[in-house]
Amino acid sequence: MDFRVKLATVIVVLAPFVALPARSEPPVGGWAAHQAPGFYRLQLGDFRITVLSDGTAPRDLPGIMSKPEEVRAAFAASHETLPVDISINCFLVDTGAMKVLVDTGAGELFGQASGRIVSNMRAAGYSPASIDAILLTHIHGDHSGGLTVANEQIFPNALVYVDRRDVDHWLSESEEAKVAPNRRQTFEQSRKTVGPYVQAGKLRTFEGATELFPGIHSVPLNGHTPGHAAYMLNSREERLLLWGDIVHAAEVQFADPSVTIDYDVDPEQAIASRSRALANAAQEGYLVGGAHLSFPGLGHVRLQQGTYTWVPAPYRSSP
Repeated sequence: MDFRVKLATVIVVLAPFVALPARSEPPVGGWAAHQAPGFYRLQLGDFRITVLSDGTAPRDLPGIMSKPEEVRAAFAASHETLPVDISINCFLVDTGAMKVLVDTGAGELFGQASGRIVSNMRAAGYSPASIDAILLTHIHGDHSGGLTVANEQIFPNALVYVDRRDVDHWLSESEEAKVAPNRRQTFEQSRKTVGPYVQAGKLRTFEGATELFPGIHSVPLNGHTPGHAAYMLNSREERLLLWGDIVHAAEVQFADPSVTIDYDVDPEQAIASRSRALANAAQEGYLVGGAHLSFPGLGHVRLQQGTYTWVPAPYRSSP
């Protein structure tokens, strides 16, 4: 055999055992004390839905819910520690004709764990200036607080829609005078965040069940606040109910809808609205989006042997 052929054969045989120079790898930063941008996309008929995380709100739920021992037991059974960080979810609905945002998060009101809707919106490919309409499920700091930050209207081209009863309550000095001084924070926050849109002539009110835009209807679910409303999205017979604050703690309120939270203006009416919302969602089988269900807060309600449970929608890598 020719020497050159022999040498080539040896090289081929030994090649797997020859140490090659290490390839250069990009430096690894390691641990970072933050999550990736929080958005999740969903196609609903012709509607393009983007769930936007505004962050979380740490809450000691047994201290603010009506059955503290039941709450503790439910979280223990779920192997969760207390206090807990509650998700703050907002929903951007791109209908093709317009861009509608349901709730705006907390803005600067709840500290550094929240107020992230704008950065997550930009990461998802949208800008605050592109929003045509904002639908508030109700006027509370973690839903309307993102409207105005540092005295600046964050959504300069949007009209804001909310049930008239919430405006009549939270923007009323006479209603504020009726409550104890330690219960007036929401009134103050509402003037600060919703007020600038009122002054600019950008607030629009409705009452009860109303078609606000093609395929978008309000659904009255009062009690948590006087004008608390959900929004039913319907496109090509696919439905999604964005129900706001019907449930704050999935671990306990699905199994026991009678558990209320201190933020409820009318606890008995809130129980009735929650019971009705759970029953309808379980019977009709439509998709639900919750403001405080663990991000992205999408799933279905199941009724089994007289008890409601939450069934999170499976994660999809593409809409």
